[in-house]
Amino acid sequence: MNNEDFLVIGRTNGTTRNGSPYVMLKVANKTETLNINVWDVMPTAGPAVGQTVRFASIKDNAGKKSCAGIDMLVGSEVKAGHPLYDLLPRPISRDTWDACIRHLIEYCTDSQLVTVIRDFADKLYRPYSEYPAATNVHHAFPGGLLNHTYQMLHMFEGLYPCLPYPIKPERVVLAVMFHDYGKVYEYNRQGDTQPEMYLLGHIYLSAHKLNNVLDEKGIPQEEVKRIVHCVLAHHGEREYGSPVVPCTQEASIVTYLDNISAKTDIMEGAGDMEQNYYLGTHVVK
Repeated sequence: MNNEDFLVIGRTNGTTRNGSPYVMLKVANKTETLNINVWDVMPTAGPAVGQTVRFASIKDNAGKKSCAGIDMLVGSEVKAGHPLYDLLPRPISRDTWDACIRHLIEYCTDSQLVTVIRDFADKLYRPYSEYPAATNVHHAFPGGLLNHTYQMLHMFEGLYPCLPYPIKPERVVLAVMFHDYGKVYEYNRQGDTQPEMYLLGHIYLSAHKLNNVLDEKGIPQEEVKRIVHCVLAHHGEREYGSPVVPCTQEASIVTYLDNISAKTDIMEGAGDMEQNYYLGTHVVK
């Protein structure tokens, strides 16, 4: 048995074509991050996120790593002071979130929309800090939804002053805040997919919620359409799930912010020379 400990920082249950259970684990130590399919592991069996694991052997097939369940030894949950404790991803603090929102509001001049931003920045912090942004793609941990949303807003803090175009920042801020709102229905707190993912999808759920919020606040319909468009278009292309493609500057900005946050997180969580389906390339560390 290899004496090297890894910390489980992400887990997704799966089933092979022949009906056998397995888990997709994202594990890390001080030197590397690995994504491993572990065969013949029941959904109720360990390890859980936050526990250590060791592997007797790992197979590598063109960058795709796997091992048998009998070759995995599950350890204990890491506590503060453990050498791997700081590798476990956690949601950002409320102070960090609030500071970002305050700074962005300084760019805004539409008092009606600023009221909505203030109100929902407060309301969304807690649920976003408890839900993942995905199951195993990017920000796939409880609170990942908050960190992904914050990264996009924080990048816009720096981007907006650099733009020579007369865009309306309130549209971008609100669209970013709500673009993945539907994921609190697509997943549970552990990252397991829910029926809403397949029945409705997070883009519809997010756009529907934002449309209702803006309507209830009395925002003019032309403004509502332009903000909701940013949410509907945030996947960029129809082949990636967008019901529409970006056709305003604000919508394009939201799409690029989403891509930067998601794709850099995918790369950060990939192993060296790992072939990544979502990026269409091998990741080199």
